[in-house]
Amino acid sequence: MKSLVCALALLTLLALGLSIGIAETGPQEAPAAFDGATNGLVDAATHTADAEVFDEVEEISDGLGPLYNAQSCRECHQNPQSGGISQVTELRVGHLDSKGNFVNPSVPIADGSTVITGRTLINDRAICPNGEFPDAEIQERVPDTETIRTLRTSLNLLGDGFVEAVADETLNQIATSQCHKTHGRICGKAISVPVLEAPGKYRIGRFGWKDQQATLLSFAGDAYLNEMGITNRLQPTEVTTLCDTVKDPEDVPGTDGLADIDHFARFMRATKVPPRDVKLSQTEDAKKGSALFDSVGCAQCHVRTMQTVPAGTQINGGTFTVPPALGDKIFHPFSDFLLHNVGTGDGIVIPVIEHYGMSYYEMQPQYSLTANRMRTPPLWGVRTRSRLMHDGKSLTFADAILRHRGEASLERKKFIALTNRQKRQLITFLKSL
Repeated sequence: MKSLVCALALLTLLALGLSIGIAETGPQEAPAAFDGATNGLVDAATHTADAEVFDEVEEISDGLGPLYNAQSCRECHQNPQSGGISQVTELRVGHLDSKGNFVNPSVPIADGSTVITGRTLINDRAICPNGEFPDAEIQERVPDTETIRTLRTSLNLLGDGFVEAVADETLNQIATSQCHKTHGRICGKAISVPVLEAPGKYRIGRFGWKDQQATLLSFAGDAYLNEMGITNRLQPTEVTTLCDTVKDPEDVPGTDGLADIDHFARFMRATKVPPRDVKLSQTEDAKKGSALFDSVGCAQCHVRTMQTVPAGTQINGGTFTVPPALGDKIFHPFSDFLLHNVGTGDGIVIPVIEHYGMSYYEMQPQYSLTANRMRTPPLWGVRTRSRLMHDGKSLTFADAILRHRGEASLERKKFIALTNRQKRQLITFLKSL
């Protein structure tokens, strides 16, 4: 009998140990901090080296331009550290045809001898005229014909490795749930976009104000060409060859076998998520504001919590295997990463050639729904931003909330109906994010 009792006790301890082991290996919180350190994807030295590439100032000899907006990734993504947001905006334009369809602009440069087409982006800088090309006037300007004009702020990239590791099914389920719960009043749109590193493969977009990219490598290749004018293996064609003196593709692998866009993607994947303001979040006002955030309905689109796919899952058309540092992680972006019409849409449709290249020219019609929809901006780290909404025109949290219309009209009315104290509490909560 004594031996039987001991055996049962041992089995109980083993079962308890197994249950503890399962709990320990379950989903974990994603690391959060503004410390510039790696989230565990790579070691500290590798992350520092990738950050240096991200921060590097490009020169004409590196392939900068001929048309561009910035000389480094850091220039547009640096608050409070590299990878964060900034006050920098980009300019986009277009017009409607006689049937009301959006049309990309035709932008003449070089005294009209060359016309830039296929993009909505107007680059604010150019490398010419310069000493080698003193008569080359290639600066882009907005033609009078382009009556749709908008600014877009740069985006936070911190924690985006976890966003990339969210399953398409998760985003689709959120969209379906929203539409069902609100009886069709709020229906986020998920769009499939090309995975540039896996030709012929598609995935739900989640990066950019129009969800125009689904992977961080695609995002890096897109930005390197369109924001800095540097051609790469994913975007090998120059916007214009005027003043261009560096052989394409300009972004070539280094001694480590990686090109700059590979370093950019790995850097973004290795960043920690934006943390809460711990002190403010523990105040009574912030806690009450958190409850109001839900009761007003903000959390329907600004989804609090998501979970990444298990480690070992292949994503991005089979080109990336989710590592343990990103797999089975819980994070709190306060976004559904879907497209919504909340009355602030800029009228711009995704320019297919600009973001995906000439081989995707025929895809334009399926993206018409993006004209007046914008991606729900993640609110993590929003306390580090002085300019809100996609265009940066809202300068206070109240201003931003009151701009909401369309799908968010009811939530706007609920906010207006709050007492002044309740409004302050809700805004205190936002300031803690």
